[in-house]
Amino acid sequence: METGKEFEQWAIVELFGHNKIAGLVSEQTIGGCNFVRVDVPAMENRPAFTKCYGQGAIYCLTFTDEETATAAAKAFHPRPIQAWEASQLLEDKTRAYDEDGF
Repeated sequence: METGKEFEQWAIVELFGHNKIAGLVSEQTIGGCNFVRVDVPAMENRPAFTKCYGQGAIYCLTFTDEETATAAAKAFHPRPIQAWEASQLLEDKTRAYDEDGF
């Protein structure tokens, strides 16, 4: 990597909690905080998506070529948040409010 160039490399990312994700890894700063950004490629039944992780979430990075990272992403079955998951969270919060009265 040349000095002054933004970091970008295909990799398999191992996360604490025994999770793995693979894709094109780069750095991203949001609100003054640094994150490791993973752009997961699209698969036959899943669109491409991006996840950002804080340094404390990462156990290991294994740098690979694009073909290997894409094959790993397919094998790991990662997915972006689903619409029903967000809806379920809102329903659970509403139900708790109704039951507790606050």
